Amino acid sequence: MVLLETLTIASGAIYGYLKPGKEDRTALLKKGVLIGIILGLVFTGLGMLVNIKFLLPSSVVGFLIFIEVIILAVLFVLGTFIGDWLEEKSKAA
Repeated sequence: MVLLETLTIASGAIYGYLKPGKEDRTALLKKGVLIGIILGLVFTGLGMLVNIKFLLPSSVVGFLIFIEVIILAVLFVLGTFIGDWLEEKSKAA
């Protein structure tokens, strides 16, 4: 999983570096939360459709996916800070 988080930070840094100006980090975080909620609900729903005995584990899996997407969104926003910092440093040089 560390590779996924590292790639998320790197992609956020690339996004922040290539997109001119400051990013709207609040909007990025809101989109990440929305995607996390949707994915969590989808996986919980799919788990409920598979088997009713699977209800509790599917809810847990849906919640864990929600948490993971939130963590990835926060790491992406952190990467945009790094990208903006690199953009400022490259313009100053």
